[in-house]
Amino acid sequence: MSPASKALEDRLGYHFEQPGLLSLALTHSSTAQGPDGPRNSNERLEFLGDRVFGLVVAQLLFETFPDEEEGALARRHAMLVRREALAEVAESVGLADHIVLSRGEEDAGGRHNPSLLADACEAVIAALYLEGGLGVASRFIREHWTPLMYADPTPPKDPKTALQEWAQGRGLPLPRYREIGREGPDHAPLFEVEVSLQGIDPAVGSGPSKRSAERAAAAVLLSRAEDGDVGGHVG
Repeated sequence: MSPASKALEDRLGYHFEQPGLLSLALTHSSTAQGPDGPRNSNERLEFLGDRVFGLVVAQLLFETFPDEEEGALARRHAMLVRREALAEVAESVGLADHIVLSRGEEDAGGRHNPSLLADACEAVIAALYLEGGLGVASRFIREHWTPLMYADPTPPKDPKTALQEWAQGRGLPLPRYREIGREGPDHAPLFEVEVSLQGIDPAVGSGPSKRSAERAAAAVLLSRAEDGDVGGHVG
């Protein structure tokens, strides 16, 4: 094992008996077709890690906030499992330095692409789960997401929900969303969405998924509506 790999395992809090499993978790799909034929990537691990991650965060919230209703827990959960949080943790443990990318993806800045980092983080969670079990994966998740959970003591409100409530409180029709653009490769798309609300200039938001772009657009429109301002874009 290289010193760099050992240092990463130290930060993950677990030493793999099958180091190839961790290597696979850090192999991006852009390398899937190598000069000697197809190669494995971390996409399947990402799928599994997403489910393990969501379960552990749900249990953490269930235990930490015993008096909160389902709606408040759901909002907290959505905030904690978002790609931005995954990317933040991925950066903090140094995953970016270890991800295996194609030359093209590397040159395009993929090593610090939030969507790519989030996917790698989920894949690493799956690797921890597969070799160490749920307890090992849970320990990693709880260590890094508990501070994020306590960063805001009040249940966060989804910007789309907040904008809808703002409109309803003033007797306005519901906000309308429409996709106005999409760019980037299939594995790392960037969506652009416009939201409009009666009496206010439309706002545009962007994100790695249509839903995140809608939330971004809703956030800027709500801020502008509350401030009585006009114009804006958020990404």
